[in-house]
Amino acid sequence: MGTEIVVTGFVSLVLGLVGGVGALILFYKMTGQNKIQETEKEAEKIVQRAKNQAIKIERDSASRAKEFEARARRNVENDIKKERQKAEGIERQLKEKDARLESDYKRKNEVLENKIHDLDEKAERIQITQSRIADLEQKAQHQINDLREKLESVANMSSDQARDELRRALEDEVRNNISGELQKIEDDARAEAHRNAKRVISVAISRFAGEVAAERTVATVPLTSDEMKGKIIGREGRNIRALEAACGVDLIIDETPEAVIISSFDSVRREVARLALIKLIEDGRVHPARIEEVVDKVKSELFASIKEDGEKACFDLGVHGLHASIINLLGGLKYRHTETQNLLAHSIEVAMVAGMMAAEIGYDEKLARRAGLLHDIGKAIDHTVDGSHAMVGAEFAKRHGEKEQVCHAIRAHHDEEKPESILAHLVQAANSLSKARPGARRHMMENYIRRLEDLESIGNSFDGVSRTFAIQSGKEIRVLVDSSKVTDEQSIMLSRDIARKIERELNYPGQVKVTVVRETRMVEHAR
Repeated sequence: MGTEIVVTGFVSLVLGLVGGVGALILFYKMTGQNKIQETEKEAEKIVQRAKNQAIKIERDSASRAKEFEARARRNVENDIKKERQKAEGIERQLKEKDARLESDYKRKNEVLENKIHDLDEKAERIQITQSRIADLEQKAQHQINDLREKLESVANMSSDQARDELRRALEDEVRNNISGELQKIEDDARAEAHRNAKRVISVAISRFAGEVAAERTVATVPLTSDEMKGKIIGREGRNIRALEAACGVDLIIDETPEAVIISSFDSVRREVARLALIKLIEDGRVHPARIEEVVDKVKSELFASIKEDGEKACFDLGVHGLHASIINLLGGLKYRHTETQNLLAHSIEVAMVAGMMAAEIGYDEKLARRAGLLHDIGKAIDHTVDGSHAMVGAEFAKRHGEKEQVCHAIRAHHDEEKPESILAHLVQAANSLSKARPGARRHMMENYIRRLEDLESIGNSFDGVSRTFAIQSGKEIRVLVDSSKVTDEQSIMLSRDIARKIERELNYPGQVKVTVVRETRMVEHAR
């Protein structure tokens, strides 16, 4: 009974809900149709109002277009009327101007005709005057001739003789009057020139304070220990002989304690031996093969540093734009000397002094420095080139782009060519000052080095000789020969021939020992 009541209640509730939902859907459907009908009526009213508005706008536009067209037509007609009035005014002005020009032309034409008439009258009067002047000149010439004849008869000489006599008298008088003044002016000018030259030179010398350091023929390398001393000497002296042969120097070990003295007149060989010896001492491996290897390496490094020395000299002096070949030769001057004076230091000194003197007289200072730096460049050129170092250096500089005035200064610094420019005189004076400084040069050393060079030249003049070294202060020359070209028997004859040639061509104290070294090397590589 209870269950039937619950089911009945639940069914009644479901039916009630279904009926309520259906009634709600029906209500919304009827309400939507009414709204659609009202919206369609409102839309028809809006469309009708828009049509009425469009008709009104079209009617207003048509009336405004007609009004604009009428106003534009009136404006155009007014503009045309104004332009026509303006053209009439211009035409009237042109007619007035034409009439005025016509009147001016007639007036000027009349003036011109009057002037032409006046010129014709003047030309006629001038012609009459010229004819009268010609008659007067002719009469005057006749009178002058008559007077000249009378004077010649009275003075007993011709007119040319009288003119020459008068000129000579005037010249003598003028010469007597001005000779004293000319001599005074010349003396004053000479004294002033001397004062200025002394002032310029004294200022340049006082501003330059270079060192005076004469080159010696020996160099010293300190030894680290007695063991190293033994290594350098080697077994039976083979290491020291190998080093002397590779560098062309004398090595003296026992005279100075804890030091090796390197003796050679050639500073390049001396420097190579010094650097090689330092490297060998640092390395500790000293034997003939190692010595040759180190010497070759030091030589290549030394030639590379020559360029750096040339570039440094140019940079210090402010000389730019030199050819690379000239810079290399400049660096090579560091290892060349004239009477114990280092040539690179001498060239820098000449450049500095020449530049200072140029600055004092208002000349081009940079150009003076350039010419001074290059004045001895010929001394760095190989001796196989014929000619003096001035001429050879000037030709080399010209070939590598230097200006003619610089080349002329190089040629003229030893009077081999007459100095014809201020630059040449400056370089010549600076060179003389540098050479004449106390302690700068020693002539005995120059003669000594020249004698050793001559000894080596005699040794190298024979066929089959590869190198010649003058050692022991010129008391011995060591000649290295090519073993493939010179035999042992020929080596004996070669030493005698060299000795006889030295006796014939050189003057020397004591005697000179000639040693010919013939060495045969057999080399094979194990692979």
